[in-house]
Amino acid sequence: MIPYLIEGLLAGVITFVITPAVLRTARRLRLIDQPGDRKVHEHPTPTLGGAAIFAGVLGGGAAAMFLPHLVNVFHRSSEPVGIAIGAAVIFLLGALDDVRDLPAPVKLSGQVFAAGILFLAGIKMQFVLLPGGYYSLGDDVSVIVTVAWLVVMMNAVNLVDGLDGLAAGIVAIAASAFFVYTFKLTEVIGYANSASLISILLVGATLAFLRYNFHPARIFMGDSGSMLLGLLLGAATIVGVGSAPPGFGARGSEVFLAYFPLLIPVAVLALPVLDGVLAVIRRARRRREIWRADKEHIHHRLMQLGHGHRQAVIVMYVWSALAAGAGLAFTFLGAGEVIFGLPVAVAALVLYTLFPVLTRALQERLGG
Repeated sequence: MIPYLIEGLLAGVITFVITPAVLRTARRLRLIDQPGDRKVHEHPTPTLGGAAIFAGVLGGGAAAMFLPHLVNVFHRSSEPVGIAIGAAVIFLLGALDDVRDLPAPVKLSGQVFAAGILFLAGIKMQFVLLPGGYYSLGDDVSVIVTVAWLVVMMNAVNLVDGLDGLAAGIVAIAASAFFVYTFKLTEVIGYANSASLISILLVGATLAFLRYNFHPARIFMGDSGSMLLGLLLGAATIVGVGSAPPGFGARGSEVFLAYFPLLIPVAVLALPVLDGVLAVIRRARRRREIWRADKEHIHHRLMQLGHGHRQAVIVMYVWSALAAGAGLAFTFLGAGEVIFGLPVAVAALVLYTLFPVLTRALQERLGG
Protein backbone atom coordinates (compact mmCIF):
# COMPACT_ATOMS: atom_id res chain seq x y z
CA MET A 1 0.00 0.00 0.00
CA ILE A 2 2.80 2.46 0.89
CA PRO A 3 4.31 2.57 -2.65
CA TYR A 4 0.89 3.44 -4.04
CA LEU A 5 0.37 6.17 -1.46
CA ILE A 6 3.78 7.59 -2.42
CA GLU A 7 2.73 7.58 -6.06
CA GLY A 8 -0.56 9.34 -5.33
CA LEU A 9 1.18 11.93 -3.17
CA LEU A 10 3.84 12.54 -5.81
CA ALA A 11 1.27 13.00 -8.58
CA GLY A 12 -0.59 15.42 -6.33
CA VAL A 13 2.51 17.44 -5.44
CA ILE A 14 3.56 17.75 -9.10
CA THR A 15 0.08 18.85 -10.14
CA PHE A 16 -0.19 21.28 -7.23
CA VAL A 17 3.18 22.89 -7.96
CA ILE A 18 2.77 23.12 -11.73
CA THR A 19 -0.81 24.43 -11.85
CA PRO A 20 0.12 28.05 -10.96
CA ALA A 21 2.70 28.06 -13.78
CA VAL A 22 0.09 26.71 -16.20
CA LEU A 23 -2.33 29.39 -15.00
CA ARG A 24 0.20 32.17 -15.66
CA THR A 25 1.05 30.72 -19.08
CA ALA A 26 -2.62 30.51 -20.03
CA ARG A 27 -3.10 34.15 -19.11
CA ARG A 28 0.01 35.18 -21.03
CA LEU A 29 -1.17 33.29 -24.13
CA ARG A 30 -4.73 34.59 -23.60
CA LEU A 31 -6.17 31.09 -23.32
CA ILE A 32 -9.24 32.35 -21.50
CA ASP A 33 -12.69 30.80 -21.34
CA GLN A 34 -15.09 33.70 -21.69
CA PRO A 35 -18.54 33.72 -20.02
CA GLY A 36 -21.51 33.11 -22.31
CA ASP A 37 -25.20 32.26 -22.50
CA ARG A 38 -24.48 28.50 -22.40
CA LYS A 39 -21.89 28.72 -19.62
CA VAL A 40 -22.22 29.01 -15.86
CA HIS A 41 -19.10 30.94 -14.90
CA GLU A 42 -19.41 34.72 -14.68
CA HIS A 43 -15.80 35.81 -15.08
CA PRO A 44 -13.13 35.10 -17.75
CA THR A 45 -11.15 32.09 -16.52
CA PRO A 46 -7.86 30.63 -17.80
CA THR A 47 -8.11 27.14 -19.27
CA LEU A 48 -5.65 24.39 -20.27
CA GLY A 49 -5.38 23.13 -16.69
CA GLY A 50 -5.16 19.64 -18.14
CA ALA A 51 -1.46 20.35 -18.65
CA ALA A 52 -0.90 20.25 -14.89
CA ILE A 53 -2.89 17.03 -14.53
CA PHE A 54 -0.94 15.47 -17.40
CA ALA A 55 2.37 16.47 -15.81
CA GLY A 56 1.31 15.05 -12.44
CA VAL A 57 0.20 11.71 -13.85
CA LEU A 58 3.20 11.37 -16.17
CA GLY A 59 5.69 12.44 -13.51
CA GLY A 60 4.22 10.13 -10.91
CA GLY A 61 4.13 7.26 -13.37
CA ALA A 62 7.77 7.79 -14.33
CA ALA A 63 8.79 7.75 -10.66
CA ALA A 64 7.11 4.35 -10.25
CA MET A 65 9.91 2.83 -12.32
CA PHE A 66 12.21 3.40 -9.35
CA LEU A 67 9.98 1.81 -6.70
CA PRO A 68 10.77 -1.90 -6.21
CA HIS A 69 7.16 -2.91 -5.62
CA LEU A 70 5.92 -1.19 -8.80
CA VAL A 71 8.80 -1.57 -11.25
CA ASN A 72 7.42 -4.94 -12.39
CA VAL A 73 4.43 -3.09 -13.86
CA PHE A 74 6.80 -1.76 -16.52
CA HIS A 75 8.59 -5.07 -17.07
CA ARG A 76 5.54 -7.27 -17.46
CA SER A 77 4.01 -5.52 -20.49
CA SER A 78 4.02 -2.50 -22.78
CA GLU A 79 0.84 -1.14 -21.16
CA PRO A 80 2.49 1.80 -19.33
CA VAL A 81 4.23 2.99 -22.51
CA GLY A 82 1.01 2.70 -24.49
CA ILE A 83 -0.91 4.60 -21.83
CA ALA A 84 1.71 7.37 -21.80
CA ILE A 85 1.62 7.74 -25.59
CA GLY A 86 -2.17 7.62 -25.76
CA ALA A 87 -2.42 10.14 -22.92
CA ALA A 88 -0.02 12.48 -24.73
CA VAL A 89 -2.08 12.23 -27.93
CA ILE A 90 -5.40 12.92 -26.19
CA PHE A 91 -3.88 15.75 -24.16
CA LEU A 92 -2.56 17.45 -27.31
CA LEU A 93 -5.92 16.94 -29.04
CA GLY A 94 -7.72 18.49 -26.08
CA ALA A 95 -5.24 21.36 -25.91
CA LEU A 96 -5.85 22.13 -29.59
CA ASP A 97 -9.57 22.09 -28.92
CA ASP A 98 -9.13 24.45 -25.98
CA VAL A 99 -7.26 26.85 -28.26
CA ARG A 100 -9.09 26.50 -31.58
CA ASP A 101 -12.43 24.78 -30.80
CA LEU A 102 -12.05 21.75 -33.09
CA PRO A 103 -15.05 20.33 -34.98
CA ALA A 104 -16.73 17.38 -33.25
CA PRO A 105 -15.82 14.85 -36.00
CA VAL A 106 -12.14 15.79 -35.64
CA LYS A 107 -12.28 15.30 -31.88
CA LEU A 108 -13.98 11.94 -32.28
CA SER A 109 -11.36 10.81 -34.79
CA GLY A 110 -8.60 11.82 -32.39
CA GLN A 111 -10.28 9.94 -29.54
CA VAL A 112 -10.52 6.79 -31.65
CA PHE A 113 -6.86 7.17 -32.64
CA ALA A 114 -5.73 7.50 -29.01
CA ALA A 115 -7.87 4.52 -28.01
CA GLY A 116 -6.32 2.53 -30.86
CA ILE A 117 -2.85 3.25 -29.50
CA LEU A 118 -3.84 1.77 -26.15
CA PHE A 119 -5.28 -1.29 -27.87
CA LEU A 120 -2.05 -1.87 -29.83
CA ALA A 121 -0.11 -1.58 -26.56
CA GLY A 122 -2.07 -4.50 -25.13
CA ILE A 123 -4.76 -2.61 -23.23
CA LYS A 124 -7.74 -4.54 -24.48
CA MET A 125 -10.83 -6.36 -23.36
CA GLN A 126 -9.46 -9.89 -23.69
CA PHE A 127 -11.78 -11.80 -21.40
CA VAL A 128 -15.37 -11.62 -20.27
CA LEU A 129 -15.28 -13.12 -16.79
CA LEU A 130 -18.28 -15.05 -15.53
CA PRO A 131 -18.95 -17.29 -12.52
CA GLY A 132 -17.11 -20.54 -13.05
CA GLY A 133 -15.07 -19.44 -16.04
CA TYR A 134 -14.39 -16.87 -18.72
CA TYR A 135 -14.91 -16.19 -22.41
CA SER A 136 -12.01 -15.09 -24.57
CA LEU A 137 -12.59 -12.29 -27.10
CA GLY A 138 -10.88 -12.29 -30.46
CA ASP A 139 -9.10 -9.13 -31.54
CA ASP A 140 -11.79 -8.35 -34.12
CA VAL A 141 -14.38 -8.05 -31.34
CA SER A 142 -11.98 -6.81 -28.67
CA VAL A 143 -10.89 -3.75 -30.65
CA ILE A 144 -14.49 -2.61 -31.08
CA VAL A 145 -15.36 -3.11 -27.41
CA THR A 146 -12.12 -1.51 -26.20
CA VAL A 147 -12.24 1.57 -28.43
CA ALA A 148 -15.96 2.11 -27.81
CA TRP A 149 -15.47 1.89 -24.03
CA LEU A 150 -12.58 4.36 -24.04
CA VAL A 151 -14.43 6.84 -26.27
CA VAL A 152 -17.52 6.63 -24.03
CA MET A 153 -15.41 7.25 -20.94
CA MET A 154 -13.65 10.26 -22.50
CA ASN A 155 -16.91 11.88 -23.51
CA ALA A 156 -18.64 11.04 -20.22
CA VAL A 157 -16.02 12.94 -18.22
CA ASN A 158 -16.04 15.72 -20.80
CA LEU A 159 -19.81 16.07 -20.43
CA VAL A 160 -19.67 16.31 -16.65
CA ASP A 161 -17.10 19.11 -16.80
CA GLY A 162 -19.75 21.82 -16.54
CA LEU A 163 -19.30 23.23 -13.04
CA ASP A 164 -16.19 24.23 -11.11
CA GLY A 165 -14.52 21.14 -9.68
CA LEU A 166 -17.22 18.72 -10.81
CA ALA A 167 -15.24 16.56 -13.24
CA ALA A 168 -12.10 16.47 -11.09
CA GLY A 169 -14.07 15.51 -7.98
CA ILE A 170 -16.14 12.80 -9.64
CA VAL A 171 -13.06 11.25 -11.27
CA ALA A 172 -11.28 11.35 -7.90
CA ILE A 173 -14.20 9.45 -6.34
CA ALA A 174 -14.36 6.89 -9.17
CA ALA A 175 -10.58 6.38 -9.20
CA SER A 176 -10.47 6.00 -5.40
CA ALA A 177 -13.13 3.31 -5.46
CA PHE A 178 -11.51 1.51 -8.36
CA PHE A 179 -8.13 1.66 -6.64
CA VAL A 180 -9.61 -0.14 -3.64
CA TYR A 181 -10.92 -2.87 -5.96
CA THR A 182 -7.74 -3.26 -8.01
CA PHE A 183 -5.50 -3.22 -4.93
CA LYS A 184 -7.55 -6.12 -3.56
CA LEU A 185 -7.16 -7.81 -6.92
CA THR A 186 -3.37 -7.53 -6.76
CA GLU A 187 -3.45 -9.34 -3.42
CA VAL A 188 -5.36 -12.18 -5.06
CA ILE A 189 -3.29 -12.56 -8.23
CA GLY A 190 0.03 -11.88 -6.48
CA TYR A 191 1.48 -9.03 -8.53
CA ALA A 192 0.88 -5.33 -9.21
CA ASN A 193 -0.75 -4.18 -12.44
CA SER A 194 -1.25 -0.92 -14.27
CA ALA A 195 -4.83 -0.44 -13.06
CA SER A 196 -3.90 0.25 -9.44
CA LEU A 197 -1.10 2.60 -10.48
CA ILE A 198 -3.26 4.59 -12.89
CA SER A 199 -6.07 4.84 -10.34
CA ILE A 200 -3.92 6.20 -7.53
CA LEU A 201 -2.18 8.65 -9.87
CA LEU A 202 -5.61 9.95 -10.90
CA VAL A 203 -6.64 10.35 -7.28
CA GLY A 204 -3.55 12.39 -6.43
CA ALA A 205 -3.62 14.60 -9.52
CA THR A 206 -7.35 15.39 -9.39
CA LEU A 207 -7.41 16.15 -5.67
CA ALA A 208 -4.47 18.52 -6.06
CA PHE A 209 -6.07 20.22 -9.07
CA LEU A 210 -9.24 20.79 -7.06
CA ARG A 211 -7.29 23.28 -4.95
CA TYR A 212 -7.42 25.62 -7.95
CA ASN A 213 -10.53 24.30 -9.69
CA PHE A 214 -13.18 24.22 -6.94
CA HIS A 215 -15.64 27.11 -7.03
CA PRO A 216 -14.71 29.84 -7.61
CA ALA A 217 -12.30 28.22 -10.05
CA ARG A 218 -9.03 29.98 -10.79
CA ILE A 219 -8.40 27.69 -13.79
CA PHE A 220 -10.39 25.19 -15.87
CA MET A 221 -9.02 21.82 -16.93
CA GLY A 222 -10.49 22.21 -20.41
CA ASP A 223 -10.88 19.34 -22.86
CA SER A 224 -7.16 18.67 -22.45
CA GLY A 225 -7.93 17.60 -18.89
CA SER A 226 -11.40 16.07 -19.11
CA MET A 227 -10.64 13.80 -22.08
CA LEU A 228 -7.32 12.82 -20.49
CA LEU A 229 -9.06 11.81 -17.26
CA GLY A 230 -11.65 9.81 -19.19
CA LEU A 231 -9.01 7.96 -21.18
CA LEU A 232 -6.97 7.07 -18.09
CA LEU A 233 -9.99 5.98 -16.06
CA GLY A 234 -11.17 3.89 -19.00
CA ALA A 235 -7.72 2.31 -19.35
CA ALA A 236 -7.67 1.43 -15.65
CA THR A 237 -11.01 -0.35 -15.90
CA ILE A 238 -9.92 -2.34 -18.94
CA VAL A 239 -6.66 -3.43 -17.34
CA GLY A 240 -8.37 -4.20 -14.06
CA VAL A 241 -11.24 -6.21 -15.53
CA GLY A 242 -10.78 -7.22 -19.15
CA SER A 243 -7.15 -8.35 -18.85
CA ALA A 244 -7.48 -10.71 -15.88
CA PRO A 245 -5.47 -13.94 -16.24
CA PRO A 246 -7.24 -17.03 -17.62
CA GLY A 247 -8.82 -19.18 -14.95
CA PHE A 248 -9.22 -16.33 -12.46
CA GLY A 249 -12.98 -16.49 -12.75
CA ALA A 250 -13.02 -20.11 -11.67
CA ARG A 251 -11.64 -19.60 -8.15
CA GLY A 252 -14.79 -19.98 -6.13
CA SER A 253 -15.70 -16.91 -4.10
CA GLU A 254 -13.08 -14.82 -5.91
CA VAL A 255 -15.36 -14.65 -8.93
CA PHE A 256 -17.15 -11.68 -7.34
CA LEU A 257 -13.94 -9.67 -7.69
CA ALA A 258 -13.77 -10.53 -11.35
CA TYR A 259 -17.45 -10.18 -12.14
CA PHE A 260 -18.71 -7.01 -10.52
CA PRO A 261 -16.09 -4.22 -10.52
CA LEU A 262 -17.10 -2.49 -13.75
CA LEU A 263 -20.15 -1.25 -11.89
CA ILE A 264 -17.89 0.99 -9.79
CA PRO A 265 -16.81 3.49 -12.50
CA VAL A 266 -19.99 2.86 -14.49
CA ALA A 267 -22.15 3.74 -11.48
CA VAL A 268 -20.13 6.85 -10.70
CA LEU A 269 -20.34 8.03 -14.30
CA ALA A 270 -23.90 6.82 -14.84
CA LEU A 271 -25.37 10.29 -14.26
CA PRO A 272 -23.13 12.09 -16.78
CA VAL A 273 -23.58 9.27 -19.33
CA LEU A 274 -27.37 9.43 -18.92
CA ASP A 275 -27.15 13.20 -19.03
CA GLY A 276 -25.24 13.01 -22.31
CA VAL A 277 -27.78 10.62 -23.86
CA LEU A 278 -30.64 12.89 -22.83
CA ALA A 279 -28.76 15.89 -24.23
CA VAL A 280 -28.39 14.20 -27.61
CA ILE A 281 -32.09 13.29 -27.65
CA ARG A 282 -33.08 16.79 -26.54
CA ARG A 283 -31.02 18.52 -29.23
CA ALA A 284 -32.10 16.08 -31.94
CA ARG A 285 -35.77 16.71 -31.15
CA ARG A 286 -35.14 20.45 -31.42
CA ARG A 287 -33.16 19.90 -34.63
CA ARG A 288 -30.05 21.49 -33.19
CA GLU A 289 -26.46 20.35 -33.55
CA ILE A 290 -26.02 17.58 -30.99
CA TRP A 291 -22.59 18.88 -29.91
CA ARG A 292 -23.85 22.44 -29.29
CA ALA A 293 -23.65 23.17 -25.57
CA ASP A 294 -26.69 24.22 -23.57
CA LYS A 295 -27.64 24.86 -19.94
CA GLU A 296 -30.02 21.95 -19.46
CA HIS A 297 -27.61 19.36 -18.06
CA ILE A 298 -28.24 17.74 -14.68
CA HIS A 299 -25.85 20.07 -12.88
CA HIS A 300 -27.59 23.07 -14.44
CA ARG A 301 -30.97 21.74 -13.29
CA LEU A 302 -29.63 21.34 -9.75
CA MET A 303 -28.81 25.04 -9.76
CA GLN A 304 -32.28 25.77 -11.10
CA LEU A 305 -33.72 23.82 -8.17
CA GLY A 306 -32.11 26.35 -5.86
CA HIS A 307 -28.70 24.89 -5.08
CA GLY A 308 -25.79 27.29 -5.30
CA HIS A 309 -22.78 26.51 -7.48
CA ARG A 310 -20.84 24.77 -4.71
CA GLN A 311 -23.92 23.01 -3.36
CA ALA A 312 -24.80 21.61 -6.80
CA VAL A 313 -21.29 20.20 -7.12
CA ILE A 314 -21.43 18.70 -3.63
CA VAL A 315 -24.78 17.04 -4.45
CA MET A 316 -23.16 15.39 -7.48
CA TYR A 317 -20.19 14.37 -5.32
CA VAL A 318 -22.45 12.71 -2.77
CA TRP A 319 -24.42 10.80 -5.39
CA SER A 320 -21.17 9.66 -6.99
CA ALA A 321 -19.77 8.59 -3.63
CA LEU A 322 -22.94 6.59 -2.94
CA ALA A 323 -22.63 4.87 -6.32
CA ALA A 324 -18.95 4.08 -5.72
CA GLY A 325 -19.60 2.87 -2.18
CA ALA A 326 -22.48 0.69 -3.33
CA GLY A 327 -20.31 -0.84 -6.05
CA LEU A 328 -17.57 -1.70 -3.55
CA ALA A 329 -20.07 -2.96 -0.98
CA PHE A 330 -21.78 -5.30 -3.42
CA THR A 331 -18.38 -6.52 -4.60
CA PHE A 332 -16.82 -7.28 -1.23
CA LEU A 333 -19.79 -7.73 1.12
CA GLY A 334 -22.47 -9.23 -1.09
CA ALA A 335 -26.05 -8.13 -1.70
CA GLY A 336 -27.47 -9.47 1.56
CA GLU A 337 -25.39 -7.10 3.68
CA VAL A 338 -26.12 -4.02 1.59
CA ILE A 339 -29.68 -4.36 0.38
CA PHE A 340 -31.28 -2.85 3.50
CA GLY A 341 -28.98 0.11 3.96
CA LEU A 342 -28.89 1.23 0.34
CA PRO A 343 -32.56 2.32 0.04
CA VAL A 344 -32.21 4.39 3.22
CA ALA A 345 -29.12 6.13 1.81
CA VAL A 346 -30.84 6.78 -1.52
CA ALA A 347 -33.92 8.21 0.20
CA ALA A 348 -31.75 10.50 2.32
CA LEU A 349 -29.91 11.78 -0.75
CA VAL A 350 -33.16 12.37 -2.63
CA LEU A 351 -34.35 14.53 0.26
CA TYR A 352 -31.01 16.35 0.29
CA THR A 353 -31.20 16.94 -3.46
CA LEU A 354 -34.76 18.28 -3.28
CA PHE A 355 -34.20 20.23 -0.06
CA PRO A 356 -34.39 23.72 -1.69
CA VAL A 357 -37.66 22.82 -3.41
CA LEU A 358 -39.15 21.30 -0.26
CA THR A 359 -38.04 24.31 1.78
CA ARG A 360 -39.67 26.77 -0.64
CA ALA A 361 -42.88 24.73 -0.71
CA LEU A 362 -43.00 24.63 3.08
CA GLN A 363 -42.35 28.38 3.35
CA GLU A 364 -45.09 29.15 0.80
CA ARG A 365 -47.53 26.87 2.64
CA LEU A 366 -46.79 28.47 6.01
CA GLY A 367 -46.84 31.94 4.50
CA GLY A 368 -50.14 31.29 2.78
